[in-house]
Amino acid sequence: MFAKPFRVKSNTVMKGSDRRKLKADIAVAFPSLTSDELTELVPNKEEFNVVKIYVHKGDSVTLYFGHKNPLFFELEKQLYPTVYMLWRCPAALPTFRTWPPVLHKLIGGADLMLPGVVVPSGGLPDVTQGGPCAVTLVNNKTLCNDSRAPVAIGTAAISSAEMLRVGMKGRGVCILHTYMDHLWAFGDKSGPPTFPEAEGQPPDAIDGKYVADEQEEGEEVEEEGEQSAVQDQQASEPVKDQVCPAVAEQAEGEVEKGNEEGDEAQEDQRSPQEVMDALLWQCFLLALKSKVKKSELPLLTSTFLRNHMFSCCPSGKQLDIKKSSYKKLSKFLHVMQQQHSIVRVKELTKGVESIVEVDWKSPELRFSIPEETDIEEVPLVETLYHPPEITPLYSVSARLQPLFQDADKKKGVALQPAEVRNIVTEYVKKNDLVDETNKNYVRINPTLCDCLLDKSEYQDIEILKWDELFSRTLGRMQECYQIVFPGQTPRVKKGRIEPIDVSVASRGSNKKVTVIKNLEVYALDPSAVATALQQRVQASSVLQAIPGAKDKVLVQIQGNQIQQVGHLLLDHYGIPRKYIQGLDKAPKGGKKK
Repeated sequence: MFAKPFRVKSNTVMKGSDRRKLKADIAVAFPSLTSDELTELVPNKEEFNVVKIYVHKGDSVTLYFGHKNPLFFELEKQLYPTVYMLWRCPAALPTFRTWPPVLHKLIGGADLMLPGVVVPSGGLPDVTQGGPCAVTLVNNKTLCNDSRAPVAIGTAAISSAEMLRVGMKGRGVCILHTYMDHLWAFGDKSGPPTFPEAEGQPPDAIDGKYVADEQEEGEEVEEEGEQSAVQDQQASEPVKDQVCPAVAEQAEGEVEKGNEEGDEAQEDQRSPQEVMDALLWQCFLLALKSKVKKSELPLLTSTFLRNHMFSCCPSGKQLDIKKSSYKKLSKFLHVMQQQHSIVRVKELTKGVESIVEVDWKSPELRFSIPEETDIEEVPLVETLYHPPEITPLYSVSARLQPLFQDADKKKGVALQPAEVRNIVTEYVKKNDLVDETNKNYVRINPTLCDCLLDKSEYQDIEILKWDELFSRTLGRMQECYQIVFPGQTPRVKKGRIEPIDVSVASRGSNKKVTVIKNLEVYALDPSAVATALQQRVQASSVLQAIPGAKDKVLVQIQGNQIQQVGHLLLDHYGIPRKYIQGLDKAPKGGKKK
């Protein structure tokens, strides 16, 4: 559910009465929690927020945010804990165990299949169909600690009795939320804590039947489809090469010393060309797995490189095919087709190649993790940017203070237009100023005369239409706006918010450059925007200080790139179009000038 970015609708502080109701709901949903644990999770005095979001499928989800982390989420009136909450109270839900490499599939949006569930000697936890449950990882020497902290939350596809009856085949847990997904990234991004071994349960207390049968059921698992979250486990072989990126960092240091030293020596001996080849392979696999959709095929190879592969490049690194052994993208894709059969490339028009087919069931694409090249640096969860909520407001001016006196609104109080309309309407009705002959007009009394009329109009205007009355009132108030960033308190600022300004300028020899200003107003990092544009259009970009503007810089990129800037700001960052000025200057027909 949270494998893709979500959109924040609102973020408000919970009232005391709402907190008490939430505590009661939590106590019903998780009866194992003690009163002290409930008080710790939902404190009476510390800040506790309720955040409403829309996930990528359009579902509305409510998050309950405390201790700087989302602790619960509510979906269809059902409360579920997050991993942050279970790391505080791990016994709140029944727990299934699986192998560490399976976590990578769960993070990608797959459900937990029953062949991947490790059955302890004590049997499966008692769950009912649709009941909430958690997933932990089996103790494994490839991990740097013996953490048994939950890494995923979901609902049981069938009851535990039914799981055993069907021979541990099929779907086991429908995953809703995992460690390393976008909901986890909405918090402080901390890692799982270490929990001691359960008393009376040895680390290897696993039902030998299902472990031994794991390999035999491999073919059945593949038939479950691309969402099968199972990989073959062999007790005699280390699983470092199969370990997923979410636990790759933890795996370092626990492999046998000889293997570790050999890996380090091999990495030291790699040439820059070999490193670039590995990075190219890494970006290629990640782009196909996370970016390309079947509906996009056939896909121009140049578009695949520009829009998909470059965006999968780890932070701090630059993908340059010319520095690889392939030198050209066409040669690299030809190797991928001939040696690996992952893609099929065809020249649909003369001189222009396209990817026409992808083997989505290829083992290298489904299970392999790109080797070496600091795989732990690949951002499995992209740093989320949520656009601010901007509300236009009007503050009471000294001239209008008598009009708002009855509503107890003093000078400088910021109001929404609807609030202004209600206060003015209430004032007119209270003072019986509606014209008796025509209800569409309002009679002007001395207060309205002083507040809304110019001196030259005192003798001429005796009545005003309702619409003109409201427009004059707003026109004599000071414009301001409220801006709210996720997880931050609302801020009210005077004046109108500056839009992001996108323009095209000429620089010597009639060369065009695209200039972007005011990104800081919307908490956008100019350097990040410049890097994203550079990868999209393959043109150089620079940051320049704006003269006379403190702590503000502009982004300048070669060519008329307004169309690409628009796609980035509108589609990727989610900035509303009304807060971007200059998009109408994009070249017609998508052609670059």
